[in-house]
Amino acid sequence: MSDPALDTALPAAPLAAAATVAAKPAAGAIANEHLLDAMRGFAALLVAYFHCRQVTWIGMGAFHHSGASLADPGTIAAWLTLPVAWGSAGVPIFFVISGYCIHRSGAARLLANPDYRLDARQFWLRRFVRIYPVLFAALLLTAAADTISLSLPPVSHKILDIGPRAFLVNLLSLQGAAGKTYGSNGALWTLSIEVQFYAIYPLLFALRRRIGLNATLLGVAAINVVSALTLERHDVIVFTSYWFSWMLGVWIAEVRLRNANARIPYGYPLAAALAAAGCAAFHFGQYGAFQLWAAAFACWLVNALGRPAPTTAGPLMQTLAKIGDFSYSLYLIHLPLFVLGASLLFRSSLQASIWPSFAFTLAVLPVAWVFYQLFERPALLVTRRLRRQPAATATA
Repeated sequence: MSDPALDTALPAAPLAAAATVAAKPAAGAIANEHLLDAMRGFAALLVAYFHCRQVTWIGMGAFHHSGASLADPGTIAAWLTLPVAWGSAGVPIFFVISGYCIHRSGAARLLANPDYRLDARQFWLRRFVRIYPVLFAALLLTAAADTISLSLPPVSHKILDIGPRAFLVNLLSLQGAAGKTYGSNGALWTLSIEVQFYAIYPLLFALRRRIGLNATLLGVAAINVVSALTLERHDVIVFTSYWFSWMLGVWIAEVRLRNANARIPYGYPLAAALAAAGCAAFHFGQYGAFQLWAAAFACWLVNALGRPAPTTAGPLMQTLAKIGDFSYSLYLIHLPLFVLGASLLFRSSLQASIWPSFAFTLAVLPVAWVFYQLFERPALLVTRRLRRQPAATATA
């Protein structure tokens, strides 16, 4: 996962004079960056509750046919969760935000100095430190939780292989290409995509430097289409099939560095139309919906970031931003904990009441925060120290 937005908004000091120049246009561009952390928290919470609803509840169709009274608060609450049926929309939101945050610092340097070259080894080192210690801990937690869940029959269908080969495949972020996700942690399929984005980013940066932003965007879009037709349709899940979503974030980062007030004409209605189209496409398959949701969020994000920044964030935004701080931890551990809770309390049977899904989601938040403090925060601190080291800026 990408780092918090404000940690990546400006080039790290000390830098060469060219990078100092880059900070000037960027300074006005970060006023609304807290919005990204709130959106990260929203996306993590949306995906987590989407999964919790699947693990603990009978589903809207079965609930509708159960004849529950419309006057019952539980019935009202259940119907209010209907939009969560499209909760996987949180994934393309993550992809767009990730592309934005990862590219922003390098883009600022590149705009100030067209000869700037990305230090690939330093970039990969920071990403490794950011991702893998936390992932390793999450895989161990998944193994422990699933071992308990497997001892409580009937076993949840969410639990797949927890053997050493599956562990290694997921540790190397090869799930989707060389194997399935580890145990009950089905959410890990997106992490392999993210890691592949990071692995290829130095090449993407070099391509952007050579042919320009818009040409790179079009090239990635073409690769995305080819990959969807040749790989995704055969259930081979690799980054190229989702690259355009991530590239939209890259594009937004540069657009905002050039013009902090950039807006897309009719951006909000366009975002709403694309989001609705994604919900309709979801009926036919998740993949097409993801592409539409990514485009919808990108349209919304450009205009939301281009608005004048509020003097203070409201309580909801502050809460979501706090969740955004530990969203990576929440994303990594929520599903095996939900499966464990359902195994312990309900023997994996789906409940007619919607209330357990709310309780499980609330209960996992403090656990994810503790996990963040133990594993993710130390990794972040090391990553920040690495970022403060002088970066090589060799010229062509």
